[in-house]
Amino acid sequence: MRKKIRARSAMQLAAAVVVAGLALSACSTTKLGAAAIAGNNRITTGNLTAQVANLNAAYKTDQAKGVKPQRPTGQESQQVLTWLLTFRIYDKLAAQRGISVTNAQAQRQLDMLASQAKQNKVNLAEFVSAGGALPPDLVPQLGQYFAILSVLEGQLDGGKAPTTQSGQAGLENQVTHAQCLAAKSLSVQVNPQYGEFDYKTYSVVPAPSTLAADPSPSASASPAVVHPPC
Repeated sequence: MRKKIRARSAMQLAAAVVVAGLALSACSTTKLGAAAIAGNNRITTGNLTAQVANLNAAYKTDQAKGVKPQRPTGQESQQVLTWLLTFRIYDKLAAQRGISVTNAQAQRQLDMLASQAKQNKVNLAEFVSAGGALPPDLVPQLGQYFAILSVLEGQLDGGKAPTTQSGQAGLENQVTHAQCLAAKSLSVQVNPQYGEFDYKTYSVVPAPSTLAADPSPSASASPAVVHPPC
């Protein structure tokens, strides 16, 4: 794989198998039938529901083969919505930075992920579903996302991968900043029914309970960063 940073990003997002300001009220997003809004586009509740069902079906297939999902259970809606928003954010990032990727570039990224999956004795669909809570239907978008990320890293490091830990950390910070600017420009907003968008992790997390003491294990351990820090 070209870069250790890209490989590590893939591991984080595909997880342990190895992987904001829109002026609309909570009521209005619900009335629009939107699970989230990003720029002029919305992710409908119907689309989210279908993809969550797709993920759950993949989980059943995985478990039948002895592959256990690695992500927390009971948060499938937040996990899938995170992916749907991530793809939109990186499409915006690509537009902002003049990045255009081909189907061949996206396929190369998927081929590398498939190689990682094989090393873990699973296929690509099992790797991304069990490890990353990604519905298999969204695998093509995953390839597109990693292709954009690869080109972005090449822009930021001048085509020469950093060899030191500090250099790698610096590149990661630049990537995160570019991601923040893209998300900020889209004014990402999540329907409170599904949680809130956390700029600390760039993910959808359960909304904090309104109760004084919430024993629910799904409650966030620390407050989400709901305003873009860029």
